[in-house]
Amino acid sequence: MQKKETSWGKVADWYDDMVLSDDSYQKTLILPNLLKAMEIKKGQKILDIGCGQGFFANEFSKAGAVVTGIDVSHELIEKAKKNSSKFINYFVSNADNLLNIENGTFDKIVSVLAIQNIENLGRTFSEMSRVLNPKGEVFLVINHPSFRVPQKSDWGFDEKKKVQYRRVEQYMSDSVVSINMHPGIKDSEKTFSFHRSLQTFSEALSKSGFCIAGLEEWVSNKKSQEGPRQRAEDTARKEIPLFMMITARKS
Repeated sequence: MQKKETSWGKVADWYDDMVLSDDSYQKTLILPNLLKAMEIKKGQKILDIGCGQGFFANEFSKAGAVVTGIDVSHELIEKAKKNSSKFINYFVSNADNLLNIENGTFDKIVSVLAIQNIENLGRTFSEMSRVLNPKGEVFLVINHPSFRVPQKSDWGFDEKKKVQYRRVEQYMSDSVVSINMHPGIKDSEKTFSFHRSLQTFSEALSKSGFCIAGLEEWVSNKKSQEGPRQRAEDTARKEIPLFMMITARKS
């Protein structure tokens, strides 16, 4: 079966601008929570899978790590090289076939909002296990699979109760959907997003020799504009998480 095209390289410029904007979730929410959880020590070797334009890899390097970043997109890897110091090693690679990396190389492996664009989950986790040292850790940041199901979940508002809620039409079934790479633009380039339940993640990690050592759920840090629904919207932001981080270790 032919692999689906999931690279974000065709919208590399837009993606770069979005991630680096001052109010992006990557900058204001994910980064501080991730750095706190990782507790990076100077000299630790970190692999950033799906590194994109190198935003997180740069931050890991600033914290003292020796960083390698991989991405399937040639365009984003070129941006990463231009955006980063010469001490970070970048190369183009699929996450499920890390041929250039020897066994047990890394102390930590990180993947931020990339797993949902990777088709072969089992093989990817197996490769992570192979290149991670026996005492290493994996940090997976994903769109929360219970509440953010592509094309099968959305926001709703109950006028009677004055409550904003999240409607989820499908969760247990794994699925793949085609999504616009550049929302709001007619005839946008498309990619594929893979939805998996927590059970799927747990089983795939276990089969690759991992156990789940931690789980964090991160809610939005933004505020709604003044208006009749502001209070309900802000309450929903605090109660319904956008992102989840799974920490895994070799069992």
